[in-house]
Amino acid sequence: MKAVLITGDRSGSGKTSITLALSSLLSRTHSVQTFKVGMDYIDPSYLSAVTGRPCRNLDSFTMDDSTIRQIYGFGCRGADMALVEGVRGLYEGAEALNDIGTTASIAKVLSLPVILVVSAQSITRSAAAIVKGFCAFDPGIRVAGVILNNIKGTMHKDKAVAAIEHYCGIPVIGAIPRMEEMQLTMRHLGLIPFREGTGRGDFDARVQAIKKIIGEYVDLEQFHELMADISLESATEAFLDTYPEPDVRIGIALDEAFNFYYADLFDVLRAYGAEAIPFSPVHDRLPDAEGYIIGGGYPELFVKELESNEKMRSAVKEVSKNGVPMYAECGGLMYLTEQMLLQQGWQGTTKDASYEMCGVYTGETRMPAQRVVSYIEGSSTAESVVGKARFRGHEFHYSDVVLDKTTRFAYQLTRGIGIHDTLDGAMVDNTLGSYTHLHPVASMGMFRHFIDRCRKKN
Repeated sequence: MKAVLITGDRSGSGKTSITLALSSLLSRTHSVQTFKVGMDYIDPSYLSAVTGRPCRNLDSFTMDDSTIRQIYGFGCRGADMALVEGVRGLYEGAEALNDIGTTASIAKVLSLPVILVVSAQSITRSAAAIVKGFCAFDPGIRVAGVILNNIKGTMHKDKAVAAIEHYCGIPVIGAIPRMEEMQLTMRHLGLIPFREGTGRGDFDARVQAIKKIIGEYVDLEQFHELMADISLESATEAFLDTYPEPDVRIGIALDEAFNFYYADLFDVLRAYGAEAIPFSPVHDRLPDAEGYIIGGGYPELFVKELESNEKMRSAVKEVSKNGVPMYAECGGLMYLTEQMLLQQGWQGTTKDASYEMCGVYTGETRMPAQRVVSYIEGSSTAESVVGKARFRGHEFHYSDVVLDKTTRFAYQLTRGIGIHDTLDGAMVDNTLGSYTHLHPVASMGMFRHFIDRCRKKN
């Protein structure tokens, strides 16, 4: 099969829009498997939608090389082409003096050629210096081609292309004009999730416009030629290949308010004999299950609808009180507090507004708060529903959860902030809620412990 990695010289280079369009265009004639570098939920929602295959995440901070290769091999089955979208700039990662958490580390682990997207606004010859620097920075990286973005006219394009191809010896396979239509819709934590945007005329029209622009200004034939031929024959039977008969049901909150899940979660649940039961905290009644997972999302944008579904909120509080295992991340944690306070100035509001939530935890969620984006590292206690373990993950939020001083915490962080002063994973009965997002494969033992706890409660 063919494979390539698409990265940028920086955040905002345009790589997400370009990867989205290329994945969609190539899916017309190929089975395209996409991957996203880093701990991200929103970009994968777009890539999954346009290819019809679940996009999977690869991250060298939370995963070792073996796990990266196994997720990659598992995801590529049945595909004839793989596109990996990078995160931020090619060399941005967790540390300054190593490549942990970088896009470059994934390219090296998987031996993938790199297509470098360069934002060439107001530069021509300097674009060659940027490309040459990226090539020289790490000899283990092979930049196979360049796509220029934010080009202003033919003269701008010709000078930049000539300089890069002359000084770097690397083909420029695309030069995309500076156009407002290339920008996807943003909000406080990044792009609007595809699930939320699709069906809106303006959103769908923007996605179609991006595809049209990329199809016109990127040489798809040359792009295909620069992809590497890879063999997956060495991929042994993956850890997700087991399919036992399900003997435990786990409800998964999944709707417009809660949809931040890695695709691998559903594979992990299935591999450990759990049946996923999707439900909507906005629209539904709580289904019968032996455990529940409430992931992240944007509950702050649906507070009125969440508050209105009183039967759901009461049922969530009741099952938690009865000791049914429940695991919640970020937006799920916020939903389990007593109330959500949207403070004056939030989304242009002129006064504070408070909305009732589930009340599993004594305390409230306040928005907005300081924006927190960080990798996480820590350990969990044995009595928690995820058991005793060391873990790595990430936190990404714009809220502050303030809980009662008597709250017990399952997580002690050595990196990151958590709910309060490096404490995270608030515990009450068999419920655990945290700002920490865990990858279900990288932290498979913790998810297995949670599933086993649900099974024992049955």
